[in-house]
Amino acid sequence: MSESATKTISAITSPHQLPHAKRLVIKVGSSSLTTVSGGISHERLKFLVDTLAETLRNGTEVILVSSGAIAAGLAPLGLAKRPKDLATQQAAAAVGQGLLLAQYTQLFDEYDQRVGQVLLTADDLMRRSSYTNALRSLVRLLNLGVLPIVNENDAVATREIRFGDNDRLASLVAHLVKADALLLFSDVDSVYDAHPDDGGSRITTIEHPDELESVDLGTPGAAGVGTGGMITKVDAATLSSSAGIPTLVTSTDNAAKALRGEDVGTWFAARNSRRSARDVWLAYLANIEGKLILDAGAVKAIASGTNSLLAAGITAVRGEFEAGDAVEICDAKGTPFARGLVNFGSHELPDMLGHSTTELVEELGAGYDRSVVHVDDLALIEPIF
Repeated sequence: MSESATKTISAITSPHQLPHAKRLVIKVGSSSLTTVSGGISHERLKFLVDTLAETLRNGTEVILVSSGAIAAGLAPLGLAKRPKDLATQQAAAAVGQGLLLAQYTQLFDEYDQRVGQVLLTADDLMRRSSYTNALRSLVRLLNLGVLPIVNENDAVATREIRFGDNDRLASLVAHLVKADALLLFSDVDSVYDAHPDDGGSRITTIEHPDELESVDLGTPGAAGVGTGGMITKVDAATLSSSAGIPTLVTSTDNAAKALRGEDVGTWFAARNSRRSARDVWLAYLANIEGKLILDAGAVKAIASGTNSLLAAGITAVRGEFEAGDAVEICDAKGTPFARGLVNFGSHELPDMLGHSTTELVEELGAGYDRSVVHVDDLALIEPIF
């Protein structure tokens, strides 16, 4: 895999520079692609394809994260609205995914543009081998001139390994392929400082999450065919920008203007250095099963980002978890500052606390010479709100 294939070339620091991006991840929500009755709108889909085709002609690589599979499967299954139970959602996704991709294929074919389907679960970005395979697949598609269309693999994903919404999936994909920017398109044109009906104004740029503390973002999981809402958009945008990828939140109706660099939507400026998708997942999205409380020396060592966590520095264990689960790593006050994948279950750790590796091997035997959390499975965190 060539270095240029996995490394961003341009530095996008404002939405006006988007036409010069080398690689973009664009997410479109179900509400932007569906009719009032819930089926896929051919007209809306065509508008999106026409817009993306122009961007592709200008030389920008695009990875499209598209919702709509479940919505596309509702009518064929005789369902009047999005089902609440996971099994029926999976059935609708299994039927709708092929129908959605067929429409994308037909519409992009008018521009002689090939598309390819990539279905992911959170598990694919948790495991190092599948993480690498996902990256290799996406980059190879781009190198072959194919537009990857990514969606969560709803037909097989369990509640435990779901991203929860495609906004977060898009954020992780953007980090996976080292995109220049992430664009989140939905049916809302911007983030507002209050409801527009109450005189709220558009927030053009957000430099730091603290600027959103007094903003009412509504209720998550709004009714309809989608799973998100403005909260999930802002959550994903803040997550991405906090880890080095600038993000624009706007409506699908504004897609063409946004891609031409016009002043639309809300721009979340990039902060901090870039992180891998796996690191972002672990720091912000992994299901946390317990907590490890550390002494001051261990806090300092782990906060450096270069050391593994040993049992000698742990003072307390909270919660129940198994080896391989994600846990929060906290200071003496219980404030989390890192997360990691633990190598021992909560039933093993109490007898290990405060002991050196040498002592553990002597007292408990072979296999206890491992770190509790290896540095490669550690991610430092900062609050995104």
